[in-house]
Amino acid sequence: MDNHSQVITMDSNRMPWQELPIPELDASIFMKPLFLDNMTGMSISKACYKAGFMNKSHTHHCAHGMYVLDGILVTSVGEFGPGSFVWFPEGETMFHGAQEDNDVTFLFITDKNFDIHYNDPE
Repeated sequence: MDNHSQVITMDSNRMPWQELPIPELDASIFMKPLFLDNMTGMSISKACYKAGFMNKSHTHHCAHGMYVLDGILVTSVGEFGPGSFVWFPEGETMFHGAQEDNDVTFLFITDKNFDIHYNDPE
């Protein structure tokens, strides 16, 4: 048995949202970091796109998944409601955001260190 193991618990409903500005889009998204594996860079966050926000065409050097908790996630491969899970492979060109009139809240999961590269920030 590993004496260094530690169970991590938190109530994300009580955590404050952290605003993450995206200068390329002149907008912000809101995150609640839940877990980061310092060895692999894998991370899990609760995230919110405000109504009308669209994270325009981009790629990542990591794969990532989005599990919709509330609202509708609008993506380059369709629209997905609560309970839906969408996995984007590393290097995939994509966009995702919220509907014009509703926020979307989701778990955001990466398989290694997160980065983002906009294809055309204009």
